[in-house]
Amino acid sequence: MITLFTFELSYLQIFIVLSVALLTGMAKTGVHGAGMLSVPLLANVFGGQLSSGIMLPMLVLADVFGVWYYHRHASWHHLRILFPWAAVGVIAGTIAGSYINDHIFKMMMACTIVLSVIIMLWLEKIGTQDNIPKNKMFGVGTGIAGGFTSMVGNLAGSVMSVYLLSVRLPKNAFIGTTAWFFLVVNWFKVPFHVFAWRTISLNTLFLDLLTLPAIIVGAYLGIILVRKLTDTMYRWFIIGMTLIAAIGMLF
Repeated sequence: MITLFTFELSYLQIFIVLSVALLTGMAKTGVHGAGMLSVPLLANVFGGQLSSGIMLPMLVLADVFGVWYYHRHASWHHLRILFPWAAVGVIAGTIAGSYINDHIFKMMMACTIVLSVIIMLWLEKIGTQDNIPKNKMFGVGTGIAGGFTSMVGNLAGSVMSVYLLSVRLPKNAFIGTTAWFFLVVNWFKVPFHVFAWRTISLNTLFLDLLTLPAIIVGAYLGIILVRKLTDTMYRWFIIGMTLIAAIGMLF
């Protein structure tokens, strides 16, 4: 066991934390399923709620790389719909999370991912024939769900994937839009973690700073991988990674 800023961690747990940082960096430069894989990994080390506070500074650091590389490709039409309702979802998630234990936390994470996979596959089957993605209420609901799931488990990636895949954004626009969405939402969440849940402290921040090299490597690997995928390949890649995350959370 090694002591890092009051945390007693085994070598395996340190490896998991660094792997989570690597996956988080990859997620922010386009490999979004990688971020969902990191959620159950970190939850198994620190528990549900504390892990969300430890992961948030990692996400904030990684968001910078995603926005820096893809900022020109964002769809601001969709972001203007999502942002105000995501704030509502974050506040609701803060209140709900105060009454949820770790077991329920993990079950909520698993259900969110599984439901997202089902919806993604349904949207692929119906193609562009359905009018739901064009309905503004679909965006409103996504914003609330995105803010809520982001707050309670850093799992808005699956919700955003459902929405942005359904509106058929091209690969780079998909990545740029999610990059800006999470940069704003994750910064908005910080005060709630610090003052309401108390899951972010100097000790967790120092631990997160140690993971910065792994985040940088992950961001670089994500850029390389996404370059090699066509839009169609990318859509199925996101669905596949989300499915793997769902299985990992359940087992």
